[in-house]
Amino acid sequence: MPDGSTHAILVGEEKGIDVRLALDITRLAHKNAYDVALVFSQDQDLSEAADDVRITAKEQGRWIKIASAFPTSPTTKNRRGINSTDWIKIDRATYDTCLDPRQYRDSCLVSR
Repeated sequence: MPDGSTHAILVGEEKGIDVRLALDITRLAHKNAYDVALVFSQDQDLSEAADDVRITAKEQGRWIKIASAFPTSPTTKNRRGINSTDWIKIDRATYDTCLDPRQYRDSCLVSR
């Protein structure tokens, strides 16, 4: 702060979440654990997992759908879902009701 004092802000940390999601999506597809994967994300890092799922479906001779759901509005700048998935555009209010508010990791303490 301008007066030299500090202010603590709790910040949630999401390191490695995209990797964990990609691993789960591909592993569970190989195990025939699902027919439809609905990913609430626009993270393009997950497009390679989507490609792998399509390959798995072809190799196993089965149908697997993978879709990315994401919020959109007139002011939204990013209007793209994850490449190699079907895109499900939903309004912000509906998207927000799908979010899990629980903290699964300890928050980091950041001082400013």
